[in-house]
Amino acid sequence: MGIFKLHSPFKPSGDQPKAIDNLLKNIKEGKNRQTLLGVTGSGKTFTMANVIEKLQRPVLIMSPNKVLAAQLYSEFKQFFPENAVEYFISYYDYYQPEAYIPQKDLYIEKDAAINDHIEKLRLKATNSLLTRKDTIVVASVSSIYNIGSPESFQKMRIHLKTGEMLTRTEFTTHLIKILYERNETEFIQGKFRIRGPFIDVFPPYCQNALRVQIEGKNISTIQEIHPITNDIIHQLDEVWLSPAKQFVSEDDKMEQALESIREECKQRVAFFEKLNKPVEAQRIKQRTAYDIEMLEQTGFCPGVENYSRQLELRAPGSRPNCLFDYFKRHKDFCVFIDESHVAVPQIRGMYNGDRARKQMLIDFGFRLPSALDNRPLKFEEFESLLPLTVFVSATPGPYELTVSGNNIVEQIIRPTGLVDPPVKLLPAEGQINDLLLRIQAKTQKHQRSLVLALTKKTAEDLSSFLLEKGVKARYLHSDIDSLERIEILKDFSKGVFDVLVGINLLREGIDIPQVGLVAILEADNEGFLRNETTLIQISGRAARNVEGEVLLYAQRETPSIKYALSEMSRRRKIQQAYNKEHNIQPKTIQKAEVELKEFEQQNKSAAISMIHTLSEALPQAKNLAELISQTEEQMLNAADNLDFELAAELRDRLFELKEMSVKTAKKKKQKR
Repeated sequence: MGIFKLHSPFKPSGDQPKAIDNLLKNIKEGKNRQTLLGVTGSGKTFTMANVIEKLQRPVLIMSPNKVLAAQLYSEFKQFFPENAVEYFISYYDYYQPEAYIPQKDLYIEKDAAINDHIEKLRLKATNSLLTRKDTIVVASVSSIYNIGSPESFQKMRIHLKTGEMLTRTEFTTHLIKILYERNETEFIQGKFRIRGPFIDVFPPYCQNALRVQIEGKNISTIQEIHPITNDIIHQLDEVWLSPAKQFVSEDDKMEQALESIREECKQRVAFFEKLNKPVEAQRIKQRTAYDIEMLEQTGFCPGVENYSRQLELRAPGSRPNCLFDYFKRHKDFCVFIDESHVAVPQIRGMYNGDRARKQMLIDFGFRLPSALDNRPLKFEEFESLLPLTVFVSATPGPYELTVSGNNIVEQIIRPTGLVDPPVKLLPAEGQINDLLLRIQAKTQKHQRSLVLALTKKTAEDLSSFLLEKGVKARYLHSDIDSLERIEILKDFSKGVFDVLVGINLLREGIDIPQVGLVAILEADNEGFLRNETTLIQISGRAARNVEGEVLLYAQRETPSIKYALSEMSRRRKIQQAYNKEHNIQPKTIQKAEVELKEFEQQNKSAAISMIHTLSEALPQAKNLAELISQTEEQMLNAADNLDFELAAELRDRLFELKEMSVKTAKKKKQKR
């Protein structure tokens, strides 16, 4: 029996058994790059889980965004409940990077709201990689960004074993070095406290705390305790205690790093003075002096990641450490890149965008040149780190197809028996009247319609036109704030209205079985929103309904349209042949998946109601203390549910309420 144990009430069906066998066959033959081409709804995630169970290797699953990463994390936690399934995404609820705009002489200081829960999960992921082999990490593309050195992280861990020699002073000194803070009143993650012979430590990556009893110069007991009740949960013989943050540096490295930073600052000041730029020279001198003092005193400073090259004693220009480096101790690990047609271009473009912003800060004396080495991986560096890799997509991009060669594994048959929807190419002339009739026919069958326009103005005008004709319609585009977007999508899934008109509905995650029609206006307008990948992906929105169909309105058949029609027709023929051979009658997916979406929206809906309540309550300001408490609770719930846009909105409301509370208190004081 292997260490990875898959738990599922289902067995592979449709195309899944064949895809699993082919993927494993390619791996055994030493083919390190292959692509799983799986259509929407074919169960690609379940196929991945089966391959992981058969391979018995640690796995990194990369996703192009946080929302999809959260869905994958939830699914893999269910598939592998006995294993370490971890989550590694950016830990910012809100992030405004440090920047300088010379045209306005405007310096924008870094502003970020860190989600403590996500930070804990990141630390838990790196800790699991260093201590366990049965680890699956679901990560966003932030996994190619700079994090602390795994060598330093591992060396700085504290090994505790009953009976071993360790004084209380030695233990607490080491805890401070690995960035734990002493706090006798508030015992939370990342803190420690001293109570007589007991030293309680709450690791940020654990649910429970540790209680270490030291008598004289020896460890007498180690216990896992509940952080609130102090109840003893387990007696432990030994344990490894990892650092409280990912950026840690050993003492000998810190001294060398500080000397290197001082020397670089000296050179940079001389550089600016030579160019007769006294403002920039003074700016970098003050900034660096402050950071050095913080590093000397605490081992940490704001923006410490900008000194990562020196702290890790790396050569100038060398690549930073990233999540891949924590996998290196597992020489046989493998990578799945989900939605690779989106993820790969994202990874390719991240380095240049990051460098342009940092170069501006360096040129005007806000950062040292070494800050450029705090960066995401270059694409060629990313490629060099990839081990055995499976790209996963319904529409693989040119890169995946090229590096995979002939190793393209198709998964076209859906376990539900549903086939790709038929696609009609219709003339653009008279398209609105034709579309109206088709929408009305779908609405009479209680089916919903998605319409893709090319501009915001067209989306708004078409929505108004449909409303005038008695069709319940709404539009959705980037000018609509995140909270209203949530409301619109929730109402669409519930059937409050029948037609949703948008620009790019791929990013919205609309997988609603009641969608019976997808219409794409100006389908012949070649570009990002009308290329072959987008046409196939958006057509998949109608693939959950047995009566689903797709309309492409165009004046000509572009290469993208031609390819999309050909590919979808090919897939549909294969699916229909399989259904006929196995006597399968396709049926529309029932409420299960809609209920899941509704469940995801419940907390959002409650939070939105809270915001509306706050908006109405602000003028009266009668129950400020209660409103502040409720808003803070809703904000934390939104963050825990990985809805960071909503969390940020609630945070802003919280600031308003607290400001109002201060003003109210001042007025009361003045009246007295």
